[in-house]
Amino acid sequence: MLNKHCYKAKLIRIQRLIYIRIAKAYRTVSNEALCVIAGIKPTHTKIEEARRYCEITKRKGIQYDRKIEVKNWIHPAKHVKIIEGHENSPHYIQEYTDGSKSDSGVASRIAIFSDNNLTATLKCRLNGRSFNNQAEQMAILKALEYIQYSRADENTVLVHTDRRITLQLLKNRKKHTHIKEQITTKVIEMEQQEWIVEFSWIKAHTGHRGNELTDQPAKEAISSKTIDECYSRIPKSAVWSEFNE
Repeated sequence: MLNKHCYKAKLIRIQRLIYIRIAKAYRTVSNEALCVIAGIKPTHTKIEEARRYCEITKRKGIQYDRKIEVKNWIHPAKHVKIIEGHENSPHYIQEYTDGSKSDSGVASRIAIFSDNNLTATLKCRLNGRSFNNQAEQMAILKALEYIQYSRADENTVLVHTDRRITLQLLKNRKKHTHIKEQITTKVIEMEQQEWIVEFSWIKAHTGHRGNELTDQPAKEAISSKTIDECYSRIPKSAVWSEFNE
């Protein structure tokens, strides 16, 4: 509809009056200059971006990290436990997770300790358009999947992360992204198998052995061509970011 010049002109006329008030400019100032001064995109540009956004995210063949359908939501009474982190935890198994993003790609790294001894390190790559938070969440999921069927003397796990936003997402019962729901489902499964799973925030770059072990290798995993891509869903916000660029 906006391809017709008359419709676009009507939108510009309406918005122009608002821009003049905001910029306190003369009526002779061009519409383009008013948009720059006011710092607001033209309405017709926003409408076109919204149209392209819907067209791209609903296109077949590309998986986007959409919200889970309501019928597949986990019951709100089921949630994960978040505690304050500390190095000398009584938990038998401690998992340190980290995610990293650069121009080369996105990757996750996990270090697993049993009875304070390093027993395993894991790496995985994500789609290059994924975000840091997704990499951190994927690291948590992969760590839980690895430990679920392992043989341990005690079934107690403490998962450490240096991103508060990741823990806030796990506590938020209004968010229903794919990875978050998979983590919650995995925790519920492990608790049914008599595992005690808890999550903890630790400050980055403060000498935590496990955190330092995962930081640099996560960046190295980005450029590794031998690691398979473990998560291909693209965050929908990445589309908006590309529009703004």
